[in-house]
Amino acid sequence: MPWPHVQLSADPAAFPARPPADPSDPAAIVACDHAAFDSVETMVDHWDRPGWTARTRAYYWMLTFTDNQALTGLARHCQQHLAPLGLDPVPLDGLHITLTRVGSASTLAPGLLDDIVSAAMPLLPASFGLQAVPLAGSRGAVRLTVTPWVPVLALHAALSKAMRLNGVVPRKPTALFRPHLSLAYNNRSRPAGPIIKAVTPLRGLPPVELYVQEVQLVELRREGRAYRWDVVKGLPLG
Repeated sequence: MPWPHVQLSADPAAFPARPPADPSDPAAIVACDHAAFDSVETMVDHWDRPGWTARTRAYYWMLTFTDNQALTGLARHCQQHLAPLGLDPVPLDGLHITLTRVGSASTLAPGLLDDIVSAAMPLLPASFGLQAVPLAGSRGAVRLTVTPWVPVLALHAALSKAMRLNGVVPRKPTALFRPHLSLAYNNRSRPAGPIIKAVTPLRGLPPVELYVQEVQLVELRREGRAYRWDVVKGLPLG
């Protein structure tokens, strides 16, 4: 069965602002990600997010990869190479792809998460494979490119529909979603050139295969300069 078509939109608030011409073509996605990161002039502080405190708890849909040793090895190698830059590495047991925010734990109505989960289950697409490709970034992070985008977009669209059916408007529509897997967060304003220079030789490393069989609903928090979470519910893909 073909994946449902998702029309992506250009938007300066997204990164890359312009999506790849073909979200099913790994080469086009990698080229788009590299070009976008190589054009960044100034890195921003990823952690400068008004409203987030040590006590903030929020629900997100995510893909997690705690048991993928190849991904862990690639992440470790890249993080060690980038260590002199003083970035904040993502914990190796915390590698993830963020899909969409559901809402704040302090404001969601009781029972709403259960309703969203129930609505999502019949909408979920089949399990799928991805590649995590070294190495690009954004204005606030260094990250792996995820290819292809199409199955991740289909999953994002299904979860967004389940949320809308329960009166929850996703913060970011699927048309502006850009799948990626962060390895290290930038923690201050600085010129991007040295980071781009350090990242470039890592692009010769081989990609890692990922197999997505489940999506997780998590309660997310920040511990220092890292994200941590508790899994509320794991939903198997079809």
